[in-house]
Amino acid sequence: MIFFLLRLLSFVVGHLPLFVVYPLGALLGRAAYLVDGSHRKRAQENLRRVFTEKSPADITALSKEVFKNLGITALEFLRIPYLNLSDLDGYVTHEGLEHIDRARESGKGIIFITAHFGNWELMAAASALRGYPLDVVARRQKGSSVEKFVEWVRSSPGNRVIDKRGSMRELLRTLSGERLLGILVDQNVSRKEGLFVDFLGTPACTNKGPALLALKKGAAVLPVFSFRQGRRHRVVVGEQFALPDTGDRDRDILILTESITDAVAEAVRKAPEQWFWVHRRWKTREN
Repeated sequence: MIFFLLRLLSFVVGHLPLFVVYPLGALLGRAAYLVDGSHRKRAQENLRRVFTEKSPADITALSKEVFKNLGITALEFLRIPYLNLSDLDGYVTHEGLEHIDRARESGKGIIFITAHFGNWELMAAASALRGYPLDVVARRQKGSSVEKFVEWVRSSPGNRVIDKRGSMRELLRTLSGERLLGILVDQNVSRKEGLFVDFLGTPACTNKGPALLALKKGAAVLPVFSFRQGRRHRVVVGEQFALPDTGDRDRDILILTESITDAVAEAVRKAPEQWFWVHRRWKTREN
């Protein structure tokens, strides 16, 4: 029942014009800011950790913008199943697609690394609609109606969802084929899964999987981020990272993980209001 209600909501929002969706999403974000005290507090704590030079008033204002972006992102997510290629004109632009085409020449697979930044879900949908379908790594909640709906939205443009748990064989299969692999690299992980590298001035336990996978396959790793610009989005595909080859595999994994994390930090500093500050990014401690 919940699944069908969510699909109905998606249908309604999916047929609203953007000039309605945008202020409605901003209002949704404002409401979430007011009622969700725990995430509001966490966002402000994270912002203070990174932007020590900002005043309390600045932190409050920035946290409100974070929730605004998330509110608009949520409604834009609901519209994804009803988008087509022509809808992207003037809505989602791409820069750096030539880096993907160049990376494909190696035939060793391509890994998109990105973050919960801008509208990452719309970015993945737009990629598929423009002819670059993704296999997206995500944690599935089996049996959940909400998760079933989320996967339906994500797969509607032609993308595919791979369960994060026990996915190595499936990921290697993706890299051996024509599809691109998309991995979000900005969430806290356990010590077993990650390495501690600097992120926005504080050591953060960071997923080492993308680096390990890239070095194992010799795959190209490209940073891809979507910047919200009012009602429009600018997706920027960067040049592929150089794969380190020091002769020490653990050292190579650390170097590449640091480079990947630095790319995320650079995007966040450019538009801090567009990152997912409500996440406990520094939860896992070094000691």
